[in-house]
Amino acid sequence: MINTFIGNLGHFMTIVAFVSALTTAYAYIQYFRANEIDKASWKRFSRISFGIHGISAVMIAVSLFEIIYNHRFEYFYAYSHSSEALPVHYMISSFWEGQEGAFILWIFWNVVLGTILIFTNKFWEAPVMIVFALVQAFLVSMILGVVIVDLKIGSSPFILLRDATQAPIFQMNPDFVPEDGTGLNPLLQNIWMVIHPPTLFLGYASTLVPFAFLMGGLVTKKYSEWIRPALPWAIFSAMILGMGIIMGAYWAYVTLNFGGYWNWDPVENAVYVPWLILVASIHTMITYKKSATALKTSIVLVIMTFILVLYATFLVRSGVLGDASVHSFTDLGLSGQLLIYMLFFLVVAVVLCVINWKHIPTSEKEASVYSREFWVFIGATTLALMAFQVILPTSIPAWNAMVESFGGISNMAPPADQIEFYTKFQLWFAVALAMLTAVGQFFWWQKMDKKALKDALLTPYIISVLLSAAIIVLAKVFDWQYMIIVLAGTFTITANSVILAKILKKSTFKLAGGSLAHIGLGMILIGIMFSSGYSDTISINMSGLTYSNSWEDELNKEHVLLWINKPTQMKDYTVIYRGRQKKVKGISEYVPAKILEPTGKVNEALALEDYKDYFKKGDKVAIVLEENDYFQIEYYQNEVLKFSLSPMSQFNEGMGGLISSPASRIFIDKDLYTYVAAMNDSEDPDWKEDETYEVAPGEQFHIADFVTYFDGADVLKELDGYVLQEGDVAVRANLRILDYDVEKLIQPTFIIRNNQVGKLPVVDNELGIKVSLENILPEENKFVFKVNQYQKDYVVMKAIVKPYINILWIGTIIMLAGFTVAIFRRFDEFKKMRDKGMEI
Repeated sequence: MINTFIGNLGHFMTIVAFVSALTTAYAYIQYFRANEIDKASWKRFSRISFGIHGISAVMIAVSLFEIIYNHRFEYFYAYSHSSEALPVHYMISSFWEGQEGAFILWIFWNVVLGTILIFTNKFWEAPVMIVFALVQAFLVSMILGVVIVDLKIGSSPFILLRDATQAPIFQMNPDFVPEDGTGLNPLLQNIWMVIHPPTLFLGYASTLVPFAFLMGGLVTKKYSEWIRPALPWAIFSAMILGMGIIMGAYWAYVTLNFGGYWNWDPVENAVYVPWLILVASIHTMITYKKSATALKTSIVLVIMTFILVLYATFLVRSGVLGDASVHSFTDLGLSGQLLIYMLFFLVVAVVLCVINWKHIPTSEKEASVYSREFWVFIGATTLALMAFQVILPTSIPAWNAMVESFGGISNMAPPADQIEFYTKFQLWFAVALAMLTAVGQFFWWQKMDKKALKDALLTPYIISVLLSAAIIVLAKVFDWQYMIIVLAGTFTITANSVILAKILKKSTFKLAGGSLAHIGLGMILIGIMFSSGYSDTISINMSGLTYSNSWEDELNKEHVLLWINKPTQMKDYTVIYRGRQKKVKGISEYVPAKILEPTGKVNEALALEDYKDYFKKGDKVAIVLEENDYFQIEYYQNEVLKFSLSPMSQFNEGMGGLISSPASRIFIDKDLYTYVAAMNDSEDPDWKEDETYEVAPGEQFHIADFVTYFDGADVLKELDGYVLQEGDVAVRANLRILDYDVEKLIQPTFIIRNNQVGKLPVVDNELGIKVSLENILPEENKFVFKVNQYQKDYVVMKAIVKPYINILWIGTIIMLAGFTVAIFRRFDEFKKMRDKGMEI
């Protein structure tokens, strides 16, 4: 039965949100322009209008999640992004897997931020909320799903499947509802995909706040006053956006199997670039507060940050990237709207700047080499160069599309090896930035001349050289480029630690934000150098086998083939593959897949054996995503089991085959990163010819390569799953099969009923055998067994040691902690000024 109510409600709320956003913009414009008598009524009306907008935006999100949560597959969005098998937390991920859901998330965060601003910034409320309301109108238009003549405005998430596809089934039965959806992309079935997108979109949304304050400052002629309320929000935005980027990097590390955390993918670049410009703007804004310089630079950088966020949205969601990115979305016909959205605010910002440029205060003071203004300028310039070095090559597909839209031909192509191309520039920019943060911090906290600078830097320089030398020797860093990176990272950590110690000694912790963030930067730099430059593949193929003709030689060389239960040497470890596992609801550990038999229902299995204290034979158990297999890999040293890893793989035809996610063992000084690149397919086995064995009880023989003992047979009075009638004879043979250190009991059964014979064979998928008891020869005291074989279970696996990668993750945490301290400090300053009646 099709439920159209919830879709109609969601679509109606979308229209209400769009109209109320425009109404709010108009109302705040009138409030801004009104005389003192009318201001109160316009203010009340503006807030009511924004409240209606906020409620309707929340109802849009509630309606869409209701469709997903209740598996209403009559809706195209639920069918395309969800399935019956998904647990609730992955249903949340499926909410924002599609473009429309991502826009709804962005709209929601803007509502939250706008509500906070209304009640914290009274003077700036009208001009700031005008910008907010206009942005909301553009965002809601992206999910409006309205067609006027031939003009389509937005893509609605509330469209029915029958209206979105031309499947013949709907011509025969318009009310047809699929039993299940296509499901969530396997790569997004990760807890980080539950928290990464909302964090990233909060970062996107928060870049609007300093931009809105800036636009308000230009309109009200408060050319510098906007800095104070905007600064804590700019730092907040940098912290949240940075956290979102780091979460994305960690998701890539634990989910994707390229062995890293940053691939310089165009979508990654599109988020990274505005963050760099935002960090640059924070430094120039702080400089203006301290010395009344760099105001115009701050204005330009704040505008660039917001426009680059819109540009990133255009790149990712317009379809212009095509095959250049694995993260990009297909074009839903929104590219024109996205372009208008970006150009509208770019033109408005540029026009306001041009009109007011000559009135914006400019410092006539010349920046000395020994001034903080000079070092901040160099740092901001470095960040801007880093951003442009990334965004220009990333934009090549957009440039090509623009040229082709005018009938031209562009042969420009993105870098073939994007990791090498971007890294060789960005790494040296980062080294320069690290040195600048080390030296610049001393200028920040005290006046400097040549002698004072030399005295201040002497101690941290000596300490950093000694520490670097120790690191280089102990970690065997012999590449001169890596030596420079170690020295730069160590120097910025040491120098900023000296500053931090002085701050804590003379002042309060709330001034420590900058030093903490810069210490984190130094650690990130060292962590990247070690984990990427010195990663060591330990899964070397010593067999000479070619696993796949489609793989490059390097891939065949850097993977090992693991037969089940067979020990294989892998550098310092002996590894053994122990079989497939499943994740069962309510059980913290993985459960062997061989003791679970699918019932035919979604995510349900029948227990074939007792398993510890968790369930008994015959119980029905709930599987978490039954399509996922977890492969138990044991690591031994000196015949002692050290640990086990369970990398996941899923065969997904819709995504081109095997989708694998790694598992890692985390040590203090390294990670051991493991993933499965290929596995045995037991769904459609290729059976070999039958083999027959005549064996007497107590004899030893070989089935395939396995030593097998026939321990005799039992006459059964009862047989699981069968009802034995009077006169039936059921005989069960007991075969012990040895597979290295594992002993398996195989018990085929032979039944005689009314001179007719029935055989119950046993199939062992791990060993790749099917054994049946074919006959009993009492005069010879022998039993006849028939054996079929196919490929024994195996995995092809890669293992990489990532040294000192935890320095990188710890560095990111320290950097974010620095941003957090700075947010509290700047917001506390603003709050004190506001409470004194000096909000502007």
